[in-house]
Amino acid sequence: MALLAHILGIFAGFLAPLIFFLVKRDSKFVSFHALQALAWHVIYFVLMMVGMVVFFINIFMHANFPAADKNTFPFAFFGPFIFIWLMGMCGWAINLTLAVVYGVKANKGEWAQFPLIGGWILRNIVFN
Repeated sequence: MALLAHILGIFAGFLAPLIFFLVKRDSKFVSFHALQALAWHVIYFVLMMVGMVVFFINIFMHANFPAADKNTFPFAFFGPFIFIWLMGMCGWAINLTLAVVYGVKANKGEWAQFPLIGGWILRNIVFN
């Protein structure tokens, strides 16, 4: 079940870890891994939404200002799009890597902790 909480998070986002956390509350091991995956997906979602808000604010700020030279690339308009797209792709690669690595560790029965959030979840939520 802990393996599935990680792997299904690739396809279902935060819904799969949330369902596994709610269904398997009696198992500390599954709860721990599901909470780690859930925390990662919530952080990833919030970062992507902040990026989208910045992108749309940038679009609205630069929409009415014509370029001084019609032949130049409007970097002020499309630059943030490139940055946000790269951020999304890097997030997707991190998501895939975390799911596979920690899914395999969970399948082996390891209490493997995500960087930065795993120890906090283990201390404060699972073994409270």
